Amino acid sequence: MPGDLRTQLGLDAPDDFYQALIDAHDGLNDAQSDLLNAKLVLLLANHIGDGAVLAEALAAAREGIAEEDGPEIPE
Repeated sequence: MPGDLRTQLGLDAPDDFYQALIDAHDGLNDAQSDLLNAKLVLLLANHIGDGAVLAEALAAAREGIAEEDGPEIPE
């Protein structure tokens, strides 16, 4: 129980939140959409505030994403 990251469903209306998230991206180009996602992550991280929970969340989010599955970065 390092950071006590809750992974069970905690949203009252997950479908409503998902729709709101999709709607927030409406009309944005890829760069704007990426910026919205980054700002949202930072706002939520600030709200959580617990470094151990955030480290656990980062590790959980990265799980199953292999390095070779990512986009190729030109050298």
